[in-house]
Amino acid sequence: MKKFDTSKIVYIGLLTAMEIVLNRFLSINAWNLKIGFSFVPVAVAGMLFGPLPAAAVGALGDFVGALVFPIGPYFPGFTVTAFLTGAVFGFFLKGKTTVPRVAAAVGINQLILSLLLNSLWISVLYGSPYLPLLSTRAIQCAVLIPVEIIMILALGRVFAGLGDRVSAL
Repeated sequence: MKKFDTSKIVYIGLLTAMEIVLNRFLSINAWNLKIGFSFVPVAVAGMLFGPLPAAAVGALGDFVGALVFPIGPYFPGFTVTAFLTGAVFGFFLKGKTTVPRVAAAVGINQLILSLLLNSLWISVLYGSPYLPLLSTRAIQCAVLIPVEIIMILALGRVFAGLGDRVSAL
């Protein structure tokens, strides 16, 4: 396991701060839907550092954001989902950002973690019936899947050479 030195901790902190800002201030939020670009810092952390740091960015961003800038009641299930989202991005994007790898990461995150798991958390938290909730959230996933794939592929090109330089720090 590679060590976490000061520069990596700073990068992870900056990406976490970016996730909080994008999630809490620059997203469209309703009680059962969220559309935004808060996945970008988590995906970048996955590309540059791998699963555990990306999971930390996702989980810390959710936890600190919920404490400092609450949108609704804090629910730890969403933090678990954010952790898993980062881990998936890190697992699939650390080596290469090819179309199949990006599509797999986004598909798992959107269809399993966001659609199924976050819908379960919303159902538990608000007492909303699970199956009708899935139909409204499926629209969100259908919109976000191509957006995330395109954005991550573009970011992969931008950060292609940077990952080696950041890892060398």
